[in-house]
Amino acid sequence: MFRPLFVTVFGLAAAFSAPALAQFCDALTPGPTGTVVSISDGDTFDLDTGLTVRLVGIQAPKLPLGRPDFESWPLGDEARTKITGLALGETATLFYGGESRDRHGRALAHVVIAGEEGPVWVQGEMLRSGLARVYSFPDNRACLSELYAAERAGRADRRGIWRDPFYAIRDGANPQDLLERIGQYELVEGRVLNADLVGGRAYLNFGRYWKEDFTVVIEGAGLRLFEREGFDILGLENRVIRVRGWIDSHDGPRVLVTHPEQIEILG
Repeated sequence: MFRPLFVTVFGLAAAFSAPALAQFCDALTPGPTGTVVSISDGDTFDLDTGLTVRLVGIQAPKLPLGRPDFESWPLGDEARTKITGLALGETATLFYGGESRDRHGRALAHVVIAGEEGPVWVQGEMLRSGLARVYSFPDNRACLSELYAAERAGRADRRGIWRDPFYAIRDGANPQDLLERIGQYELVEGRVLNADLVGGRAYLNFGRYWKEDFTVVIEGAGLRLFEREGFDILGLENRVIRVRGWIDSHDGPRVLVTHPEQIEILG
């Protein structure tokens, strides 16, 4: 079991008398309601109000969406088909749990659909179906406990992306494999052989040769969040963890961690 780092989350209310009252997470603030009129991909759609919504807290397989030389990720079309069936033409209520807009002006929101059989939390459905992964930011950390639970359910049942090698959980002890994934968002598991604080940064090293092996790096703002949460970074030494983030290369492959929820303690 990994350490509970997340905010308290409640299940969707059995009674859904009005969309604006659907407080399935006590950290969320109700936002606007609109009809879903178009779907871009597995985590982005447009409302009839003109607002584009990015489903916060998840990442669905990416599609090119007009970007030249961008290759579709496996199951991108399937993710778009899934969310189309859930949301297109339906009334959607937005809920905010952090930063409400991104730099493109899109709403960053949890979304509840008023389905025929009761309310549907779109993020949860995409994760349980295995057509998205948890994807969080330091300024949007609400409901992560419930998001991780939904992801675990989809992964345990080997649904969707969890059957595809493109989304396999990587081995932190295999830096060469990770170097082949530069620029990709990955889940990496392994034992932390050394945890250290140097020059205002924390380093979690997964091998003996830090100039070549996989490393997790936590910088100033991230360190302050860990401290605020009472998370002992140095206590991760010799622990088995899973970390998620974008792979880059600096003295070997690494992931930059900005907030505690990017790390799950496995053993």
